[in-house]
Amino acid sequence: MTTGVRRRMGVEERRQQLIGVALELFSRRSPDEVSIDEIASAAGISRPLVYHYFPGKFSLYEAALKRAAEDLAGRFAEPHEGPLGARLLRVMRRFFDFVEEHGPGFSALMRGGPAVSVGGAHSISHVSATHALIDSVRQAAYDQILSHLGAAEPPARLELVIRSWISLAESTALIWLDGRRIPRGELEVQLVHDFAALVAVSAAYDEEMSTLLRGMLKEEPPDGPFSDLATRLIALAS
Repeated sequence: MTTGVRRRMGVEERRQQLIGVALELFSRRSPDEVSIDEIASAAGISRPLVYHYFPGKFSLYEAALKRAAEDLAGRFAEPHEGPLGARLLRVMRRFFDFVEEHGPGFSALMRGGPAVSVGGAHSISHVSATHALIDSVRQAAYDQILSHLGAAEPPARLELVIRSWISLAESTALIWLDGRRIPRGELEVQLVHDFAALVAVSAAYDEEMSTLLRGMLKEEPPDGPFSDLATRLIALAS
């Protein structure tokens, strides 16, 4: 006969459970709309016990953002196998998987956190922590893309292209979440096309970028996304 006694969680295990619960709630609604009472109820514990593990909702929010940021940064990791266009397309699909799974939370992360008033230096601390997480995701994405291009010491134009493209992916995802008026799959392909287009424009001004572009296209198959873009542009010009 079972007694139904619930196993007592350790401190770190409980903290991780609360972070997971909070992240799930923040993924469905804007973080400033989620209360400590809701988090406690979803975790099956009392409100005071939540405060035992986290001093306030926004320390829990920061912990949830940190986990989300690590997850998002991991979506840019991709094996160095096959044509670059196909690799970037797989990255974009995983990126939009995250965006779709964590819509409100993604919006809050990229827009610098929920609009709340916690007062003075404490408020500045929360904003700074959120910005640091955003920067860590952007840097992880930048490092991953750079590694796929094999550029240990990137020229200034390449850094500009990659960082501009990362910003474009972020803004595209945020706009897409507001109504989802364009099919997600089309945007994933379009962003890969955007990367090739940014490199191509830069290649018109810089020999290093021109060499890089030729290397990108050398391994591209006829049915790859870069080839698809070239076909579309030729059709427009004819």
